[in-house]
Amino acid sequence: MAHYTLHKAGQRAILDHGWLKSAQTFSFAGQYNPDRIRFGTLRVMNDDVVAGGRGFGEHPHDNMEIISIPLAGALEHKDNLGNEKRIEAGDIQIMSTGEGVFHSEYNGNADQDAAFLQIWVFPKTLNVKPRYQQFTPDPAGRAHRLQQLLSPDATDAGGQIQQDAWFHMGNFDQGETVSYTLRRKDNGLYVFVISGSFTVDGQLLETRDGLGISDINGEISIQANANAATILLMEIPMTL
Repeated sequence: MAHYTLHKAGQRAILDHGWLKSAQTFSFAGQYNPDRIRFGTLRVMNDDVVAGGRGFGEHPHDNMEIISIPLAGALEHKDNLGNEKRIEAGDIQIMSTGEGVFHSEYNGNADQDAAFLQIWVFPKTLNVKPRYQQFTPDPAGRAHRLQQLLSPDATDAGGQIQQDAWFHMGNFDQGETVSYTLRRKDNGLYVFVISGSFTVDGQLLETRDGLGISDINGEISIQANANAATILLMEIPMTL
C-alpha cells in the first residue's frame, strides 16, 4: 500500500536575506528539522527568489546532482569547468558535481527578480568527473501531457542525471488527467505543484505543495483542478 508524505507550501522553512528569499521543503543551511532531512535520494527542494543584480558567489559542491529550473528571470552561471552560461525561464540546468565543482550563480538582470527551483539529488556513484548540462525543452512537449526532463540515459529525451531517477513536467487544464508508472519498481515519487492545483492519488495539492509517495504498486493518477496548472514529477531511489 502506498505511503504519502504531504509537505504543504505554508509549512516550508523560510529563509529571508533580503536579496534572497528561499522556501525550503527540507532542512538546509541554518534551517534544521529532523523530520525533514530528505525524501529518499531527494535532499534539497528549494523555491528561491534572487533580487536583481544579486546572487551566490563562488562556492564548492561535490557528490551531488544539482538541478536548477528557472521560473522567471535569468541566472548567470560560471564554474571552474570553463562554463559561462545564462539560464532563463524554460531552461533546465543540471550539474553532476562529482569529485568537486566551484561555481557562482547571479541574477542576470539588474532590475528584475529571478525565481527558480533548486533541487539536489544524491548521486548513484561518488567522485565521478564533474559535468555541466543545460538545455531548453520544447514547451509544446509538455502541453496536456508529461514531458521527460531528466533520465539516467544520455541518449534518452532530456538531460542526463547520475542516478536512477526520472524527472517529468506537464502543463494541464482543469479536468485533464494523466497517469504515471514508475520506471523502477522500488523507486519513490516526489510531486511538486509549480502552479495551479492537482489531485494526485486522491491527495489534494495546491500551488507549491509537495507530496512524497513510496511503496508504490501500480499507476499514480493525476488530475488538474485548474487551467494552466503545472506539475513536476521526480522519480527517485528511496535508498542511498
